Amino acid sequence: MRVHLTRYFLVLIFFVGVVLIASCLHDRIASTIPIKFIIPQGFPSPTYSFNSNPLTEQGFLLGRKLFYDGRLSVDGNYPCASCHQPVAAFTTFEHDRSHGFNNHHTLRNAPALFNLAWNKVFNQDGSAPSLESIYIEHITEPTEMASSIAGVMGMIKADPTYNKMFLAAFGDHEITADRMFKALSQFVINLVSSNSKYDKVKSGQAVFADEEIQGYIVFQSKCSACHTEPLFTDFTFHNTGLPIDPTLNDYGRMRVTGNRADSIKFRTPSLRNLELTSNYGHDGRFTFPRDMIHHYEKNVQAGPTLDLGLSGGIPLTETEENNLIFFLRTLSDSSFINNPRFKE
Repeated sequence: MRVHLTRYFLVLIFFVGVVLIASCLHDRIASTIPIKFIIPQGFPSPTYSFNSNPLTEQGFLLGRKLFYDGRLSVDGNYPCASCHQPVAAFTTFEHDRSHGFNNHHTLRNAPALFNLAWNKVFNQDGSAPSLESIYIEHITEPTEMASSIAGVMGMIKADPTYNKMFLAAFGDHEITADRMFKALSQFVINLVSSNSKYDKVKSGQAVFADEEIQGYIVFQSKCSACHTEPLFTDFTFHNTGLPIDPTLNDYGRMRVTGNRADSIKFRTPSLRNLELTSNYGHDGRFTFPRDMIHHYEKNVQAGPTLDLGLSGGIPLTETEENNLIFFLRTLSDSSFINNPRFKE
């Protein structure tokens, strides 16, 4: 009888334990709130692999905290947001090239961060195959954040707030670089810009002014081959006739491939939020959009890798130029840069 009672209690304890564990796992899973990634009307399917990094509210919040944390840099002064500022659609506000540790300048103008879920490769020369590789590059680059992955992980593990946030995002107390990168990606992948006047016109919520309509016609005939709608980039690399800056000696895509056919080729930037993202060009040499347009009109430099569509430049009348500027302003998305979820 005593043996049977002992077995009964052991079985009971076992089942109670299973129920408690299942309950804890259920609570843990239930406490993670999924984020549904909404593809804007007219946009193609994203290329980002959501299956390998499912979006959750807790992962997004952790990524946002990391993005704005200066302690990811060696001296605490250079968070990701120091080069990617919300007011400038997440590029460096009115700077040619960004500033890094010890007042260094980076090689290039920081690209704006939005609609990254559609990128196949990253950096203006396509040197980064994934977002995760970019984080490693920026954190460890001596002219940027100048830190180390080990140093950053040590800081995070010693911070009680981060411990709680990693637990909330990933379900246990393990803190790894891979999870840090995943959280950062969850934040930046959610930076979607799709609510400009252009988008409202396309969805029937607004209409273009006469100058904007005429500018759209100019854009479609003279710019859209590379700045393809609706993302306003073809995601490929072009030599747009910019002369080499002799102090930088930046040969673009050729630095990655070693192929002379890629000399001075850079990725086509999106024209979305153009009015907000000064400066312009891969090295930020142009202060205003009109300066960039004047380059295409008059100053395209011939060369063996020059994009064929730019041979002889892009002729524009003064009226066409003005109307084109009017249209480009319709690509600004004020709701994107003012979204409180994207701010610190």
